[in-house]
Amino acid sequence: MSSEPSYPQIQAGDHQSYMQYALSLAFHSPPKPTNFRVGALVVDSDRNIILATGYSLELEGNTHAEQCCLMKLATKYNVSETQLGAAGALPKSAVLYTTMEPCNRRLSGDLPCVDRILRLGGAIKTVYVGVTEPEKFVGRNEGRKRLAESGIEVTLVHGLEERIMEVATAGHTAQP
Repeated sequence: MSSEPSYPQIQAGDHQSYMQYALSLAFHSPPKPTNFRVGALVVDSDRNIILATGYSLELEGNTHAEQCCLMKLATKYNVSETQLGAAGALPKSAVLYTTMEPCNRRLSGDLPCVDRILRLGGAIKTVYVGVTEPEKFVGRNEGRKRLAESGIEVTLVHGLEERIMEVATAGHTAQP
């Protein structure tokens, strides 16, 4: 019996379907007033293979979806998360899909997801996002700008914004 996870087959380049799958992962994240519920995937875009999935709070600690993907890949390849890019664990065609723009600042003191992506040394060339991060917790997110300045393309995948925000903010208290 294989210990490899089973992922859906998605047509190459179908960014909307990849984002829909990431959104389905976000549903697994527990609703809390202090977190966004986010889903993420790392995909080998040349071979059209999902390499890892993650969602907010999936792994121990205050983990973010992108962080969970990278932690799983590090475990799979028996390297530290910081070595994923240098160790050749990620293919040159690795891309990241995330329902919400990667965080640039974390109130918990944990390493922001943008920094996690940048320390891969260009192993991820494109980040597809479903929505930009609302300013609710940490103010304006400069993550897109930092990624772009480092040569990483950030592409907004349109069409699921309303549903993504509905899922992301489940558990938040309504503002009067």
